[in-house]
Amino acid sequence: MAAPPKVDEIEDDAGLVTSSLTDPEAFAQLYDRYFDDIHRYLAARLGRETADDLAAETFLIAFRRRAAFDPSRGTAVRPWLYGIATNLVSQHRRSEQRRLKAIGRMGAEHSVDGHEERATARVAAEMLRPALVRAMRDLSPGERDVVFLSALGGLGYEDIAQALGIPSGTVGSRLNRAKARLRRALGDRTAQDERDS
Repeated sequence: MAAPPKVDEIEDDAGLVTSSLTDPEAFAQLYDRYFDDIHRYLAARLGRETADDLAAETFLIAFRRRAAFDPSRGTAVRPWLYGIATNLVSQHRRSEQRRLKAIGRMGAEHSVDGHEERATARVAAEMLRPALVRAMRDLSPGERDVVFLSALGGLGYEDIAQALGIPSGTVGSRLNRAKARLRRALGDRTAQDERDS
């Protein structure tokens, strides 16, 4: 009987997940491979401070669920991690909204946008046109998720479908709808800018 391969000899991600069931240290290689990508994605959506916590939580959840990971279903590790991270973004948003509603009930004079909105506004001020930010805010959460996974995560349709647990056709329709809305919003804004000048 051949000896199992050493962890540093395992090249594919699924093999590392499988090996981590008997050798938890194997999971550290996945952390090393993908932490920066996941952190960058979360930071772009929620800000660097929140991303620090949620990126670590993404890998903790993945480690705890590694026995349920089944590469024979065609699931790749990278989209699986992005799916966990995206779910954490949604949970964070819901939690933030509940907190803001509670502050509002306590008679707060004005509410502050959630982390994602603040991060989006910061990016707009530094790099993007304000019209694009407004248009992104007008997208549904599902449309925003596919745009962010595509643009920030660099995932293709199949990987986004795996990350969100939806059919790839749904990814395509959400992305096409989002792009059309963004084009309309930016086109309207561009036309307005031209009229103003």
